[in-house]
Amino acid sequence: MGLRTLGSALAALTLSLGAPAQAQSVNFESQFDTVLGTETRTPQSYQAVYDTALDRRIAELAEGSNGRIGVAAIDLATGQVVKVLGDQRFPMASTSKIAIAATFLEGVEQGRWSLTSEFPLLMPRSSARFSSRVAPVYEGQYMPARELIEIMITRSNNYATDALLRVVGGPERVNDWARRNGLSEFSIDRDIATLVRDDGEFNPANHIDLRDSATPMAMVQMLGGLYQGKYLSADSRRVLLGAMSRTRTGKRRIPAMMPAGVRVSHKTGSLNNTSSDIGILEMPDGRAIALAIYVTGQGTRLNREAKIAAIARAIHDGYKAQDQRNYAKADYGGE
Repeated sequence: MGLRTLGSALAALTLSLGAPAQAQSVNFESQFDTVLGTETRTPQSYQAVYDTALDRRIAELAEGSNGRIGVAAIDLATGQVVKVLGDQRFPMASTSKIAIAATFLEGVEQGRWSLTSEFPLLMPRSSARFSSRVAPVYEGQYMPARELIEIMITRSNNYATDALLRVVGGPERVNDWARRNGLSEFSIDRDIATLVRDDGEFNPANHIDLRDSATPMAMVQMLGGLYQGKYLSADSRRVLLGAMSRTRTGKRRIPAMMPAGVRVSHKTGSLNNTSSDIGILEMPDGRAIALAIYVTGQGTRLNREAKIAAIARAIHDGYKAQDQRNYAKADYGGE
């Protein structure tokens, strides 16, 4: 679907944000049974009630009959939250790299290493799927940590990611960073070489694998905390968010339909039958929105990316309209 067609479809789905909010139900299959550390989808459904026009608009766009779609967004000025399946687990794929970089930067602040410290890229060796608990790797070119962060975020380089993951002490150290910062619905369980080698074990459109997964809400809380300086120093924040603002992947995702003047700092993720994008929208008026969009199924990667683009634009427009209404009420006492 081209962007013009996508824009028309989005416009057709737009609800009048100025109308009084009326509760509306949208069907989602979201009852799960826990089995051996994973959750499998059952045919049972429930009625999710969305009380505002923005909630309903996002729910319409995130209708999951062709695969689960999880969305969460937070206006970092007001705290207003929008979510659809925001508390369900989705594969993080490469969106986990933000947490890995943050864990490394915390170590820089503690004096354990520096941004000029050099570490080797970890290159995967050929191995059959599931043939070992951890995929074999070998050391490649040494690079300064600052450059490793740059390419792991802007280009989603897996070799740089595994280099820094090994430096910090592996997935358990990243999970420890997440827990200490209140992110309980988050788990990294494998390095990227193993994750990629063994990808495709489950279909994320109808099966939840708790390994290497997080909820959209956990991810927007992480983004908000990073943006607002709750976890890292100003210098570390500039390194990480600066790299996110230079991301080269995902041009058809969050940035695709953003109006001119909106600064997008984001990180994409892609694995078998799943595409995602998480990031910060910085508005010309200084407001910032953290958002996380995880899309499974939908037939093709292009369709998943079109969903992400449409949902991201709807979040932008909805928060902007809400802010304008609040401004009008403050100035004129309107209802």
